[in-house]
Amino acid sequence: MTDGWFAGLDPDDVDGGARAIRDGSADEPADWPAQAVEAGFAADEDEYYDRLQSAAVAAARGAARDSERADDRQLIHAVRAMDDCRRTANELAERVAEWAASRYDDAGSGVEYARSVADRSPEDAADERLISLADRVAGLADEADAHRAFVERTAPDVVPNLANLADPVLAARLLDLAGGLEALAKKPSGTVQVLGAEDALFAHLRGRAPSPKHGVIYTHEAVQGTHPEHRGSAARALAGKLTIAARIDHYSGDLRPELEAQLADRIDTIQARSTGGEDQ
Repeated sequence: MTDGWFAGLDPDDVDGGARAIRDGSADEPADWPAQAVEAGFAADEDEYYDRLQSAAVAAARGAARDSERADDRQLIHAVRAMDDCRRTANELAERVAEWAASRYDDAGSGVEYARSVADRSPEDAADERLISLADRVAGLADEADAHRAFVERTAPDVVPNLANLADPVLAARLLDLAGGLEALAKKPSGTVQVLGAEDALFAHLRGRAPSPKHGVIYTHEAVQGTHPEHRGSAARALAGKLTIAARIDHYSGDLRPELEAQLADRIDTIQARSTGGEDQ
């Protein structure tokens, strides 16, 4: 009798082998190839390792698929799609403005101007193409808004504390930069503080720039609303609470409203410092 991963499996059942590898365990190591041959699972050691490889690859693919379907991964995909749509819409809006300036007297710029161009009636073939492009710009901008609404609606359920402290979109960006909720929960607050400022950090490590005080969390009102002299302190305080929030979201998932109050008290203290004080 064996407790190997192959126990009771049909040798050709790769999916069953994958489940056994992912979910099973053994009290101690053993000579699994010999046991597999004895149990009739494989004809010899080489065949055992071939079957093990097939099952292990299937298990890895299943784990990757499950990971991508996780709620935090869906937030990451959504915020990336939002940024892609917004960036592309802005780039194409510039093209629309440049093209429209060669045809219309009421020149403008930006996505809203592209919307106004999209509402025109074409007078010739060139107009048709320009108006069609402007319509694509409007559609991409609307798609970006829809992705943002999805993030704002979903993040409070997936990462309640992170979304409460950071706002849903910033929470999703932190998940993206960290590589997921589990990875974010395992990072020290000093790393969370500079997520998104990797280029500046590497330049600092090479001795070419000062150490960055903050990364993407700069967009948070707690940092932006603080005098520049004390933004380093505000960023450290915010990163510390965001790190705690991520760990609570990952390991328990219950909302802790006191985190927001604690952060507000700390930021109030920092912002109350005299502008001539030294950043601590």
